[in-house]
Amino acid sequence: MNETEQKTTHFGYKTVAENDKASMVADVFHSVAAKYDVMNDLMSFGVHRLWKRQTIASSGVRKGHHVLDLAGGTGDLTAKFSQLVGETGQVVLGDINSSMLKVGREKLHNLGLVGNIDYVQMNAEMLPFPDNSFDVITIAFGLRNVTDKDKALRSMYRILKPGGRLLVLEFSKPEHDVLSKAYDFYSFNLLPTMGKLVANDSESYKYLAESIRMHPDQDTLKAMMEDAGFEQTTYQNLTGGIVALHRGFKY
Repeated sequence: MNETEQKTTHFGYKTVAENDKASMVADVFHSVAAKYDVMNDLMSFGVHRLWKRQTIASSGVRKGHHVLDLAGGTGDLTAKFSQLVGETGQVVLGDINSSMLKVGREKLHNLGLVGNIDYVQMNAEMLPFPDNSFDVITIAFGLRNVTDKDKALRSMYRILKPGGRLLVLEFSKPEHDVLSKAYDFYSFNLLPTMGKLVANDSESYKYLAESIRMHPDQDTLKAMMEDAGFEQTTYQNLTGGIVALHRGFKY
């Protein structure tokens, strides 16, 4: 590659310079942060709460654990983890986007959840923690927005303790053609309209729909996790594969 050439990646269906993607994704989430929780309920008809509940049930988090809720956004998982780890544990809500962190901090403070939660702005590709720091890492609906997913998975593996686990909750590939076609119609026709009406932002929700289609499917992501070092890697399809929960361990 000569000096004038740049590595490229995808931003939704667009091809962009790799160095530009993070700031473009940041603009999306600065835009949607204030209405993020409302739109999550509308977009998923509230089902995102069940997906997150399954993630928590699969996490094995208990008192005294150190947990990283990566791309934690407005803190739905952090809120529950804070209660599970208790006074002797610690939860880090990490997100690359300052607007999302601000919304999450205000929300959790309003719920009275203080004392065992830290808020850290961070890039998933370069996690600012020592090796073997966390018992559990979760990343819910965030991995698809990461520029270099392989690098991020390796970074997560590095900071997990031996015996620790990673859970990746992410949109994936529907299992059946009929569901896939219905989901496509919803994503590319209704979702941007909802974004325009509720958040006055159709373009960000158009990107979110496209980013889902560009994300690796279930088996590809499983292989990527194994390449990063994770063992006993499995996935569970939720809502017909619209969402998948991947789990892997570090030994």
